[in-house]
Amino acid sequence: QTRTGIALLYDEVSENAYDIRLKLTKEVLTIQKQDVVCVSGSDHSANHRTVTLRRHPVGGLGLSIKGGAEHKVPVVISKIFKDQAADQAGMLFIGDAIIQVNGINVESATHEEVVHLLRNAGDEVTITVQYLREAPSFLKLPLGSPGPSSDHSSGASSPLFDSGLHLNGNSANTAPSSPSSPIANEPKYEKRWLDTLSVPLSMAHISRYKAGTDKLRSNAFEVLALDGVSTGILQLYTAQESADWLRAISTNISDLTLQNMKMANKCCSPSDQVIHMGWVNERLEGTDSSQLYKFKFLALKGSSFYIFSTPPVSTLDWVRAEKIYNLCEVLFKIHKLWLADDCWLQANLYLGIHQDYDLEDQRPYCFSVMAGHGKSHYFNVELGSELAVWEKSFQRAIFLEVQRTGSKTYVCSWQGDTLCFTVDFALGFTCFDSKTKNVLWRFKFSQLKGSSDDGKTRVKLLFQNLDTKQIETKELEFQDLTAVLHCIHSFIAAKVASVDPVFMDSQSIARKYMYSN
Repeated sequence: QTRTGIALLYDEVSENAYDIRLKLTKEVLTIQKQDVVCVSGSDHSANHRTVTLRRHPVGGLGLSIKGGAEHKVPVVISKIFKDQAADQAGMLFIGDAIIQVNGINVESATHEEVVHLLRNAGDEVTITVQYLREAPSFLKLPLGSPGPSSDHSSGASSPLFDSGLHLNGNSANTAPSSPSSPIANEPKYEKRWLDTLSVPLSMAHISRYKAGTDKLRSNAFEVLALDGVSTGILQLYTAQESADWLRAISTNISDLTLQNMKMANKCCSPSDQVIHMGWVNERLEGTDSSQLYKFKFLALKGSSFYIFSTPPVSTLDWVRAEKIYNLCEVLFKIHKLWLADDCWLQANLYLGIHQDYDLEDQRPYCFSVMAGHGKSHYFNVELGSELAVWEKSFQRAIFLEVQRTGSKTYVCSWQGDTLCFTVDFALGFTCFDSKTKNVLWRFKFSQLKGSSDDGKTRVKLLFQNLDTKQIETKELEFQDLTAVLHCIHSFIAAKVASVDPVFMDSQSIARKYMYSN
């Protein structure tokens, strides 16, 4: 199914916006610009068309113009009046830039100069035109042709107002003139939308922010292909249109990612499947504001969480990840927004249900992944629905890895003795002597009633004795305490999920409100 719609292409250098049409298919987003093409007859010039108009006693040349050199745009035809001279010629279109008038070049002329020249050019006016594919939106040219029929002219000529040339010019001839109808063998032209750029959506990503900053673009975004080619800044007319296009493009990218995952999984063993992958923005610490966020590609595969600078496209690419973490030893966390008192509003903001909040200086849809040795990565995604998918995918990937692994054992110490601490999906917690293998103590997951740690190496685990109901405190020291605590969290969460999946679903903030919009 193909989706099309009118948008603006914003040029950040010139700060002008140009009318374009978007065409979205399952695999490609295409940018189209209007142009005039020869559809029959001999095309004398691919770009320029020369037309001779006979001024009508009533209606003059039958066109209006806008623009001028003083506004750094050429003079363009802004209206063509039905059944008047310009319309009958069949070779002129709204959006045509006037290059010459009776052989005089007017490309650098002001608006008033061209108006004066056309009004005093006599009964026969020969004009050369070229369609202006990138007409700035401030000219407010209608996209259709011919333009709406009108019988009034603006009082003062201005680049932002039409100067009507459908009134009589300074001409001595008052006799009816023959219509400027096209000759049979002359070329026939039509205005059409032509493809100018196609961006493949496989492994593409969307950005709604000004590069590297927290500045959210209003009703605008860009789509970047795997090879770095960008659509440019696509500006939509309303927030609703912008949201609809974002959702449609994002859905197609997600579908293609799913296809890529299925292909990748054909080459992988059942225990090394890709659970989810996709683009995010990572916040970089300790850098200047222009480099605040950087695109990263994340993947959950088998027993590992991968961070890439560019997506893996072959099986060999998986070893070149920037970071690889064991899934049992990471902690996924959705970040609360600044509206800490209002959980309903917070949930709405997570999922893009907001329309009235100023998000200029803070990115919503953020999550962090904390790993061993206190390492932490802070990520942002473009849409609330993506946040919900990442939350669910991390949960699933971690639970699968816990069930596959079954148990994890860490070397620890207490009061000079070297011990081993095992977290086991079936048995719970076991501590034994590393030399003799004698079990010192064992508790079920349900017996763990609390814990505290010094933030460095030492942890206190509080267990309830099933017989006496008394709390027993066990202290241990680990080289990488964070990894152990994350592992305990992963195993307990997986255990709860296996017993009560509904409870785990109810804990998901993002998914709970995912379909509220």
